[in-house]
Amino acid sequence: MSIELIKVPDIGGTEGVEVIEICVAVGDQVELEQSLVVLESDKASMEVPSPIAGTVTSIKISDGDELSEGDVILELDTGPVLDDVDIDAVRSEVLLESESESESESEAEPAIDFSISEKTTTPSPSAVDQSFEPKIEMISVPDMGDAENVDVIEVCVNIGDEVAEGDSLIVLETDKASMEVPSPVAGKVVSLAIQEGATASAGMEILQLELAKTPITATEVESSANSLDESVEAPVKSEPITTTQPAPMSADVIVNSSSSGEKFLNSDSVYAGPAVRRLAREIGLDITLVEGTGPRGRIVKDDLKLYIKKALTATPTTTATSGIPRIPDIDFGQFGDVKLESLSKIHRATAQNMHRSWLNVPHVTQFDDADISDLEEFRKSLKAEAEQRGVKITPLPFLLKACAAALRENPKFNASLHTDGQQLVYKQYVNIGIAVDTPLGLVVPVIRDVDKKSIWELAAETIRLAQKAKDRKLKIDDMQGGCFTISSLGSIGGQGFTPIVNTPEVAILGVSKLSVKPLWNGSEFVPAKMLPLSLSYDHRAINGGDAGRFLTYLTAVLADIRRLAL
Repeated sequence: MSIELIKVPDIGGTEGVEVIEICVAVGDQVELEQSLVVLESDKASMEVPSPIAGTVTSIKISDGDELSEGDVILELDTGPVLDDVDIDAVRSEVLLESESESESESEAEPAIDFSISEKTTTPSPSAVDQSFEPKIEMISVPDMGDAENVDVIEVCVNIGDEVAEGDSLIVLETDKASMEVPSPVAGKVVSLAIQEGATASAGMEILQLELAKTPITATEVESSANSLDESVEAPVKSEPITTTQPAPMSADVIVNSSSSGEKFLNSDSVYAGPAVRRLAREIGLDITLVEGTGPRGRIVKDDLKLYIKKALTATPTTTATSGIPRIPDIDFGQFGDVKLESLSKIHRATAQNMHRSWLNVPHVTQFDDADISDLEEFRKSLKAEAEQRGVKITPLPFLLKACAAALRENPKFNASLHTDGQQLVYKQYVNIGIAVDTPLGLVVPVIRDVDKKSIWELAAETIRLAQKAKDRKLKIDDMQGGCFTISSLGSIGGQGFTPIVNTPEVAILGVSKLSVKPLWNGSEFVPAKMLPLSLSYDHRAINGGDAGRFLTYLTAVLADIRRLAL
């Protein structure tokens, strides 16, 4: 007999959690992960699963008790268990087959010897040394930042393929970029758990690899033999044949959008395992609404994911919860011929981000013109040198350098508002995003450490990132970590616009088309190349005085780029 104390696991620092149900009794045989008790805090209920299999020898708690992490729940006997009823049935069957009514019970018993020695034999050391078994390793989707449910656009391997470390396994595509997932180890593909067209999140299984074969140790062989013996001697529990299975707890917690806040629904009739029930509670899903696709209607984790996906992609039929009136549906076909065309994923993502920013950020936009006559003259004088370097130098590198200097001079613009709304997070680096217009929509790659790079380095990097954006080869890292954004309409046109702040940044600079205007130099009007600038900012973090000083400094630097050397 081997007695193990089962204690309350880590419950997130919660103390004094009430016991609302004890799921087992003394003498019960419990399996691994079988629910032992149900605890309820002031906000949720939770099941405590058994970390091991065994027989309950004593229960140390009662309904209504309050428990904390480390408190003893019960004692388990983890030794091998023989089911007396099953043994007697087998013995009776053996006696009937022998057709010997006079044969004693003691003579019949050897026919059903349950001793370990006759079931398994331990191989000799020489046999152990020569035994090998393949090692299987599961390869999962790595951390992708905040990206979830990313489309799988290509599966690069098939079952049976040999892959080397670093070989691409799958290609994922987010709303703004695509990325390849390399293999962390070498091996042979034995199974694929993901298909082209599916969606993936961090931690999801991609495939299983058979690694280099390793020798089986004597300890592993002995452990396998013991496991076999225990499986023979342990009672066999048959799978229920009904379509419902009583849940180990009486209620699931779901998050309700009504004024009641939280709501308990009876889920006793739901056929699902503890892990699935736990996942449903964690995500706030009423499991009684989910249709099971497992054996005999059992609800599996994929059913929860499918239900959530359908709910998220369903077309809303009621007024938005934000209270904003919904735009009515109009049949435009009644006025003439129409054509429906779906928005690209990038376009949809941009629309959602801009809408969220516009609703959450109090925008203010200030306008000014920068005299870049001298800058343009200097830029054109660099044309020959630019050709030798193999780069095209545009006004954008100078704008980047000038904005970096302005951000250092006005650190409020190089900050983000903390989620608590009470603090500013000042960044000690200067990363600037540049909005790039692509056939599929707007993307914003980020140039890092702009203040530490030369004009030539910035010119080369803007061209490289713009090309990657147009080729849809930007990675998630290429579009994260920005402090400030420049949206330049360049030669497209316009005298000004109000760009929307790219949250969590607090400001964005809009650049319109250069034009020649008369400028008073103190004695006469002279033609000057004026660049219209539009500075939009989050009025929670920045006030009008801050914005005025930022634009004044920026226009002064652009008018005389020698100031960048000061």
